[in-house]
Amino acid sequence: MPSIRFLKLSPAALAALVDGDLDAASTAAGHPLTPYLVDENWLWRIRLDDIAGNPQAADWIARAAIAEPDGIVVGHGGFHGPPDADGVVEVAYSVDPALRRRGYARAMLGELLRRADEDPAVTAVRASIRPDNVGSRATIAGFGFKKVGEQWDQEDGLEDVYIRSSPTTSGR
Repeated sequence: MPSIRFLKLSPAALAALVDGDLDAASTAAGHPLTPYLVDENWLWRIRLDDIAGNPQAADWIARAAIAEPDGIVVGHGGFHGPPDADGVVEVAYSVDPALRRRGYARAMLGELLRRADEDPAVTAVRASIRPDNVGSRATIAGFGFKKVGEQWDQEDGLEDVYIRSSPTTSGR
């Protein structure tokens, strides 16, 4: 499996991505970013609003996924925000379509779960996946997620909801 590290994207980098200015975004990030991140500008608008409403959210959202040792940006990942009142975080990740089917999504998910597991405030990780998204369902397989229900998402329609308890929650 590839090795992934996440690079936190500052509000300046996010704003530049929203504006379509890849050079300014790369400068603000301190690492060369890719056109795929510019293509995701709808998400960066949401994340800028999230950070404006809760500055602590910046520690959980909006990260570029960098494959090591090559140092190339293969997508992005993070969480929808900090842990909720129950200690649950919802995972989010996406791989550049030109780089899919190379193990990056599983590597990204593994790294995100490691990050969540290291935080004592996190009791569980949630994933919401459309029933027809075979690739995402395959990505979470083997990571301990259990289907717990369904929800309706304004953007994606019907989604299956999965939960993975933190390995340390049994002692809480």
